[in-house]
Amino acid sequence: MSPSGSQHKISHGGYAAVVTESGAALRALTFKGRDLVDGFGEDEMSAGCRGQLLVPWPNRIRDGRYTWEGTEQQLPLTEPSRSNASHGLVRWAAWTVSSQSSSAVSLTYRLMAQSGYPWTLDLTVSYALADDGLTVTQSAVNRSATAAPYAQGAHPYLLAGASPVDDWELRLPAATRSVSDPERLLPVSREDVTGTQFDFREPDVLDQVVMDHAFTDLVRDESGVATVLLWDPWPGRGVELWVDAAHPWLMVYTADDRPAPFHRRSVAVEPMTAQADAFRSGEDVVRLEPGASFEATWGIRAS
Repeated sequence: MSPSGSQHKISHGGYAAVVTESGAALRALTFKGRDLVDGFGEDEMSAGCRGQLLVPWPNRIRDGRYTWEGTEQQLPLTEPSRSNASHGLVRWAAWTVSSQSSSAVSLTYRLMAQSGYPWTLDLTVSYALADDGLTVTQSAVNRSATAAPYAQGAHPYLLAGASPVDDWELRLPAATRSVSDPERLLPVSREDVTGTQFDFREPDVLDQVVMDHAFTDLVRDESGVATVLLWDPWPGRGVELWVDAAHPWLMVYTADDRPAPFHRRSVAVEPMTAQADAFRSGEDVVRLEPGASFEATWGIRAS
């Protein structure tokens, strides 16, 4: 068996994707044979969270400790080197297919109440290919008797083309950067990106800019969608990732701290409904009432 379990393949037009049983991860996405994501092989585990879903929180929680409605909770430290609980509880879980067609697949997972997160959630993710690319819909239903804190994200690494990352152009429609401390990568302040190296509201070459930051105050179209573009000027093609209005945050990561062969090989653009340490700050955390649901949508397409 593959380390990531069953492989669920879908296609439409020039698009093709592979979603894995392990973590319901997006292992591969191509357009006319061109890779749009930097995924992982069928004989490999996901490295660096490639293609994984981040539920019921994205990014990090300081010391794995937070207080919800007067009760302190302690999560396992899944990033022990920084004493953080990182990227949720479902990245390695075995998800079950609930429906599948030639161009779409939906998977479900029941996240059981456990130490540090004593709520039960029914989770669903749907991957659907159409003429305009891949649409991903993530949802959760609270099956517990009390309200649960909730946030979600995803971790695709994007590939614009075959040129080096430093030659790619980035358009990132974000006015504000969350500034993190260098040791634990937890937010400490914010800055307006105007006049800084992180202002990519107009397309600019990445060059040697190091990115491991969350961005907010996104510029959106009339339907509430914000779109990131990575563009390879030669031969003139790229990839776009878009998020709906339920996503106030985008994490951009150039993988400078990853060893070869992953170092600056691609750019992770991570849709997030809340940023790091949200369970402690409370910012943008969804209060998921008993029986209530939450849904958010994002997607990737060739450009």
